[in-house]
Amino acid sequence: MIRTSEEYRDSIRDNREVFMNGERVKDVTAHPMFKPLVDIRARMYDMAHDPATCDVMTVTQGSEVNAIGSSLPYTQDDWWAKRRATDLLMEDIGGVVTRVGDETVGEMWSLFDGTDVLNEVDPQFAKNIETHIGKVLKGDPFHVSANTDPKGDRSLAPQDQDPDMLLHVVKETDAGIVVRGAKYETAAAYANQAFTKPTIANWGNAELSDYAVGFICDLSSSGLKFLCRGGFAGAHGGCPRVDHRDYPLANRFDEVDTIVIFDNVLIPWENVLFYRHTRAAIFIRATLHRYSAFAFVQRTLKQADQMIGTALFNARQTGLEKQPAVQEKLSELAIWREGINAHLTASIALGETFPAGLMMPNQSLLMTGRCHALNNLPKMMHIARELCGGQICVTPNVATFESPEIKPWMDKYYTINDHWVAEDRRKLLAFARDLLNSDYAGHRLTFQLFAQSPPFAQSAAVYRNFDWDGPLSFVRNGAGLSDNVMHDVIEKASDGAVSKHYADALRKSVDEL
Repeated sequence: MIRTSEEYRDSIRDNREVFMNGERVKDVTAHPMFKPLVDIRARMYDMAHDPATCDVMTVTQGSEVNAIGSSLPYTQDDWWAKRRATDLLMEDIGGVVTRVGDETVGEMWSLFDGTDVLNEVDPQFAKNIETHIGKVLKGDPFHVSANTDPKGDRSLAPQDQDPDMLLHVVKETDAGIVVRGAKYETAAAYANQAFTKPTIANWGNAELSDYAVGFICDLSSSGLKFLCRGGFAGAHGGCPRVDHRDYPLANRFDEVDTIVIFDNVLIPWENVLFYRHTRAAIFIRATLHRYSAFAFVQRTLKQADQMIGTALFNARQTGLEKQPAVQEKLSELAIWREGINAHLTASIALGETFPAGLMMPNQSLLMTGRCHALNNLPKMMHIARELCGGQICVTPNVATFESPEIKPWMDKYYTINDHWVAEDRRKLLAFARDLLNSDYAGHRLTFQLFAQSPPFAQSAAVYRNFDWDGPLSFVRNGAGLSDNVMHDVIEKASDGAVSKHYADALRKSVDEL
């Protein structure tokens, strides 16, 4: 089943306790700081029904039509379909949104691959994850992920500080577990459910811990409180944002981040995915982004397109595009963008089928692509800012351009030629300011850098997934080293993923004969 936009809106009008700027929000679908993103999520549902877009946004599996974002990827074609759908959505809404549900459901697929680990804990947990993956596919909820904890004192075990600093189980009942603590999650206030699990806790040597718990949380549950940061949409800050034309990105694409308070919330047993066993918690943390990183990196690719388009328009309108120094900087943006594109494409091309039958993007290429995208993001924003120039920080707001007394002067000094009149230049500079120079831009930069784990953890994922044996074998043979140096090395002829690709292609051609 695919929901309609109104069914989605109705599903979040459930008297949840949402607070914005210290005040209780009566209806998140109508509040000015939530409505833009609610409307975008609603548009995603509408696109699944729209004859012009439904073929891209849905997939037919057997007799059922399901949302493409929640569908399980079994083949390369499945991944290409997901990539196409995300591109279409971002192009339709005219911007970049991270939390629209398709990326976070992938986190559950990692547990689907880890049923052997869950079976050792409790076979029921493995059954629960399979059930919930099916529920997401058939019920089409807005699904998010609750990962980040309040920091607390990380030198201490969870139980050796304020016990409620980290989410934990306080009681078991016949109906389920009762949990208390807090989590940060973007979009939680207007989502339906969250895959909730620990970040990297200081477990010590404990095999069992009440803090090692993962579950599906119905975000309409009693005992939840949503304490939101102030949204950028319609807000007043250093520059008023009441007129969305001055801050076109902040007013349309701000995904409101929330601290979710769990105040003795009952989680039914059928929603518990793992509990107490630290091995299960460690496993999910190590594998969490096997699939979800793809959607995340693809979002950064679209962000690169935003920066390139903005910088190039600014260079062209002022006649600087043909300057070698300008072309060099534009090329740097293009190299960064195509590097992201290459890693995404190659991760599909060299993907592998894992135990649960899912096609997993090549992990070394995907995790390296994520580091390439994010490690270079601050530098690329700076290059784009240089290409746009200082006018993004000195240009007056739209009210000045529209003032009858002032407008002739603004038209005179912001019109460049017949192709670039003052209004188009104002729009471009407002877009560039919001993309690169506003507090919304700063928020997006920090969010991107930490959203899927801090930079050191992202580098660690590369370290875990890179094929180190291939280069070692190459150098061993080239240097004529003895067999003694190979005691912990698997000798390989070349890159493992590429070799496997060649072998699979050869096997397929033989089978066809």
